[in-house]
Amino acid sequence: MRRRPAAILSVVRVAIMTAGSRGDVAPFTGVGHALARAGHQVTLVTHARFAPLVTGSGVGFHALPVDPRAELESERGRGLHRSSTGPGKLLRVGRMARALVGRMTDDLVAAARESDALLLSASVAPLGHAIAEGLSLPSLDLYLQPVDPTREFAPPLLGGGSWGAVGNRLAGHGVARGVERIFAPVVPSVRARLGLPAVRRPATGPRALRGRQRVLHGFSPLVVPRPRDWPPGLDVTGYWWPYDRAPRLPAALDEFLCAGPPPVFVGLGSATVPDPRRLSADIVRALRRAGLRGVVQRGWAGLTADGDDMLTVDDVPHSPCCSRGPRQSSITAARARRRRAYGPVSPPYRYRSSSTRASGRTAWSASEWPPRWSPCAV
Repeated sequence: MRRRPAAILSVVRVAIMTAGSRGDVAPFTGVGHALARAGHQVTLVTHARFAPLVTGSGVGFHALPVDPRAELESERGRGLHRSSTGPGKLLRVGRMARALVGRMTDDLVAAARESDALLLSASVAPLGHAIAEGLSLPSLDLYLQPVDPTREFAPPLLGGGSWGAVGNRLAGHGVARGVERIFAPVVPSVRARLGLPAVRRPATGPRALRGRQRVLHGFSPLVVPRPRDWPPGLDVTGYWWPYDRAPRLPAALDEFLCAGPPPVFVGLGSATVPDPRRLSADIVRALRRAGLRGVVQRGWAGLTADGDDMLTVDDVPHSPCCSRGPRQSSITAARARRRRAYGPVSPPYRYRSSSTRASGRTAWSASEWPPRWSPCAV
């Protein structure tokens, strides 16, 4: 963490900066809540639609102007579904992000001016580093998945798996260059605005690592072991659990859980799909074929399921579900020691989680269907 020469503060004003979907935001609510309980003044800086996630947590909120759901539902966002490969989709996402990042710059700078330290997610880190340097603020990177190149697996942003040791590492550097291009239009102007000298090109790869002291990664080394070829300073801490603000389940869900055997929870989170009705029908058909009840989360995909053996829900709290009901995500299912099938989805609807994409593993093979588990998620 870069530090400015100042007296050590007993109470630090911390800004946690992130952008993206709910999955890019929720883990940081738990981080912020823990810091607030330790006596610090914490502000989550992200999209306005996620403000309710910190209600009651003791964490302040500074809104960014972009609405990620509206962008995904726009014509440009729907174009993401026309890409059937990881690289193709990443290219389209990069173009969208490049067009949007400039709209968030003013608010990121304004929030930083009211802070003593910055915690930066991968989705804003290149811009956050320039802001931190310009305002002489210490900063620390908090990443939710492996970002730096490694020989051990291909970048999760490209779908994971392995392209061989050389291919994996080259792909990792390629993704880093792509991220650099996303921020290229705004970083120079921010540096100039904050009185910093121009740089010919931001450092990437090993050169960038030498310029920062540490990156913390919020995933479990039991799910994705720390790559052996990563340099010191890239640490894997385990998952950061979101702040769970709702102590009780909705009445309809509570009644459904009590009315029969443990159901399967199907949720795609913030993912969108090209044909919600078809996917919803496929999910219901698969559950009934397996003789299972289902709880289907509507989410940003707009999934629905009807019938006595199915229930459609919106957001549901996690903690009351630990011993009785469904889990919302792969990591919380693992925490509760339940088997599950994984999301999110990309055509042709292979179900995997961001945690398993790094190793290329799917949740089950065809011979394992239907899986035998207590309440789980797809």
